[in-house]
Amino acid sequence: MKLTSTLFAGVGLCLALSGCFAAREARVESDYSYSGNFRRYRTYEFVAGDGLAADTSKLGNILREAIRTRMRIQGYKPARNRPDLLVSFRLFEGDMRFQGYSQQDITQWVKNGMVEDEETPSDERVGYQPVRLLLTDGTLLITLIDHRTNRAVWNGYASGVEVPQGPRGMVVLRRSVGSIFDRYRVFTQGYNESGTTVSED
Repeated sequence: MKLTSTLFAGVGLCLALSGCFAAREARVESDYSYSGNFRRYRTYEFVAGDGLAADTSKLGNILREAIRTRMRIQGYKPARNRPDLLVSFRLFEGDMRFQGYSQQDITQWVKNGMVEDEETPSDERVGYQPVRLLLTDGTLLITLIDHRTNRAVWNGYASGVEVPQGPRGMVVLRRSVGSIFDRYRVFTQGYNESGTTVSED
């Protein structure tokens, strides 16, 4: 699947990743779009094209598999045809100033069944509250895109991630993905009834 849209309102993402990890120093944050219909999403596919998301290198495969694991744990199924979500991930280098948003936890937003669309009256819109952040060298960004609207509905990122060479680096990447998805506690409908439990590293 080709990604042809930009991120949701005001999110100009210029972010960061480099070389050796200390979990205690990594900063994990997330933002979401109020127009995301999170209760409707059931399936996903990775964005295809240029860049790491299409990379078949060991690094790309490790990240892709770690993301697949978390999507499966949360009840999402892979689908090549008409997936609900497209998944994009990127690694960035260098410190960056970044505009995030101050928002209530996405779990509460979804639990309350809230979705904003073009028909939502202006006086009932929550509105985005920008927050300026400094992301330190080494950022892993994961973006979920609504395939129907071709707009990003969620961004999760860990900055200050340092990835050592060898097997330890693989563990760091998997845990970084896990930490990011800990900010996306959204499970598909019926997940609880399935009784699915999967342990991680």
